[in-house]
Parts: sequence; C-alpha cells; structure tokens
Amino acid sequence: MTQQTGHAPTDQGRRYAVHPADGAVPHDAGPHAGPVEKPECEGVHHHDGLSVQDGRSDSLHAFTRLIARASAIKESAPPAMAVVWPCEQHALEAAVEAAQAKIARPVLVGCEGTIRAVARQAGLDLHDCLIDDCPTPQAAAMAAVAMVRARRAQALMKGSLHTDELMHAIVAPETGLCGRHRRISHVFIIATARYDDLLFVTDAAINITPDLLAKRDIVQNAIDLHVGLGLGAPRVAVLSAVETVNPRIQGTIDAACLCKMAERGQITGGVLDGPLAMDNAVDPEAARIKGIASPVAGRAQILVAPDLEAGNMLAKNLIYMTQAESAGLVLGASVPVVLTSRADSVRARMASIAMGALYARFLAQAAADGVAAPWE
Repeated sequence: MTQQTGHAPTDQGRRYAVHPADGAVPHDAGPHAGPVEKPECEGVHHHDGLSVQDGRSDSLHAFTRLIARASAIKESAPPAMAVVWPCEQHALEAAVEAAQAKIARPVLVGCEGTIRAVARQAGLDLHDCLIDDCPTPQAAAMAAVAMVRARRAQALMKGSLHTDELMHAIVAPETGLCGRHRRISHVFIIATARYDDLLFVTDAAINITPDLLAKRDIVQNAIDLHVGLGLGAPRVAVLSAVETVNPRIQGTIDAACLCKMAERGQITGGVLDGPLAMDNAVDPEAARIKGIASPVAGRAQILVAPDLEAGNMLAKNLIYMTQAESAGLVLGASVPVVLTSRADSVRARMASIAMGALYARFLAQAAADGVAAPWE
C-alpha cells in the first residue's frame, strides 16, 4: 500500500488523511493520561461486495484466527492476567478455559473461599490458576492494579464486580494505571457474516459524551489496537447521521476536525474519513450512490461513534441482530483491560481474553524495544 500524507479532495469536497504508524469514567473526569484490494480466491463467493467462504465471512475467519494465534505462541509464556473478583461461574469459567488453552495465566483476585466454592459447584479445575485472596470487590480491584504496577500482571480482566468499582481503581490518580496523556476508551471487536473485515466499534462503554480531544484519544486507542493485533493500518470512519458537515450537528464538526488532526499528525497510524453515515461507511454501493470517493467509504474497519449511546446501540445491534462474534477491551491504561458483560457467552469472554493477551504481548515487546508508551 502506498502511504500518503496531506489530504485529497473528492468530488464532494470531502477529505481524508493517511499517516504512517508511530508506534466507565464520565467524559468530565479529565484526561487519562490504506486499502489493499483482495485477490479473487478459489472457493470464495462474493455477494453485494461481501465475501463468504464455507458459509463464514472473511471477518469470522479472521476472528477465529486471532483466538487461535493467542494460544499458539510458544516462544514465550502466556501473559499473566489478573482476573478481578471472579466469584460467579460465568467469570470463573472463561478464566479457567483461557489457562487450559495457554492463552493467559490467570491470577484470580478475590475471596478464595467463594472462588473455590464456585469452582466445585461448576466442576472447574483451578490447578492452572493462582489465587490472591481479597475480602471485597474494592480490595480485589486495588490489589489487581497493584499487581500490574509491580509488573506481576500484564493484563486485567473484569470478573463479577461492577464496572465502576474496577475503573475507579484503574483511574485513581496516584495508584492507578493511567497517565496524563491518554484518555481510556473501550473497543468492541466484531465479526459478522455480512462483512469482509473485522469491525472495531468505539467508544461504546466508557466515555459518555466525549469532546474533540477525548475523541482524538478514542480514535488513537482503536488504531493502536488494530495495529497491535497485526491487522495493519486501519480505515477509520468517524460516524454521524449525515456525511456532510452541518454546524447544527456537533458530531459532523468533530469528524471533520479529527480528519484534519490526522492530516497534521495529531492522530497517526490509520486512514480517516468523516463525517460518514453508517450506510456509506460500510456499503460500497451506498458510498457510490452518494458520490463519496475515499479509501474508507464503504470499507471501514473502525467505526467511531459520536457518543456512548450511539456506540453501544450500534455494537449491540451488530452483535445480537446479526449473531456476530464479539470481544471487548478497554485501552489507554498501561495494560489492556478485558471488559465483559454478564450476558456474554463463554466464547465471547474467551475471545476478549485472547485479544487482550495478544495486545499485552505487543505492548510488552514495544516496551522491550524501547518504544515509549503513550500514557507515560
């Protein structure tokens, strides 16, 4: 792929920017801190710009390969993952399976008596898991964060405690895991049978009404994850209700500003276009009818929502209405945080652990290579 700098106007005066890679808290909580054409393949059937192989899309195959890759790495030990308060079966089961699959080395941080009782009732073998006994969810969250700060864990995973309890420990100014230069955000990684590429949807869980600078961090976190998982420089669609700038719709103004920020090197590693409506972000024909020509339109890999409500509804529509595979991570802290819902299947939890483990390996290698972390 030929990298470009600067911007290129399209027939509607739209702009996109391409740059090489450099390397739930409320919005008012303060800062924490190009396209390649796919060849025709035998056995792949194309319908309406989408490809399906053996009844599964390329994105579903890519999703499965990422999970398999997380357990296939043999040259180093799996990353240690502190699982915070895994005191219900749904939280404990995924951690045990991740240990058995050699995806991660879980450290179960919570009430040891409760954890062992849940394991006995569910028939789970804790032989491959360490237990750090803590009396309460709050104490467990603080202990898990301390483990990361002491470099005894390379990732965190939410168990059965409330999200706010975990996030409070992560963003604590003196004892947490967030620096001054990068706000934390959440990314859903979604694979659906109706789309070729994996879709990253952000932010659907952390930043409620992000302003422009928060959106800059949200975009950069998602780009860094895409690159860190080995998926290359992503095509990023900044979504709104319409695809033209309208001063009465703040999301369109923010989208245009984010593209200019990418053009000026304030966002790096991906191709940005926006504002884009959902249809012309993911459907090439819709983009063609609207006269939108850019590397992103119709082929987006990251979908940036204007606010949490839109992002959450978009992600859950994709997951539940299209029976998509999904994983979820919180980014922007010093380690990835696996954030799952009680409604998630064990498969979804395993996928989230796998993505978190892969990204933890990437961050560890970057640190070993002397690359400064963005939150420092």
